[in-house]
Amino acid sequence: MQEEFAILTNIIHREWSGLTVTEHKKIKKLKGHNLRDNMTDAELLFTSLTEMTTRQVAEKDLSVGLDENSVAAKKCGKLAGRAKDDFEKVIGRKVIS
Repeated sequence: MQEEFAILTNIIHREWSGLTVTEHKKIKKLKGHNLRDNMTDAELLFTSLTEMTTRQVAEKDLSVGLDENSVAAKKCGKLAGRAKDDFEKVIGRKVIS
């Protein structure tokens, strides 16, 4: 179960940010540190948006197991990714730092 959670977390993160959790940690030069503890407000916001929408879509669709939950994670991650892209255009800089 914990492994499935990690896989879904990585799918969610990759879809909204374009990076895996490991790649994002490398950008931040984190070794052994929690990525979430080192995220900006915007990074946390888009992560939370993706997690919340994924959870609600999975509940609506009665998703069970990794495969079904992965569908919701990808769909909602892409949604948050488009929102992130629009936000970056408005603020004139990248969200990922």
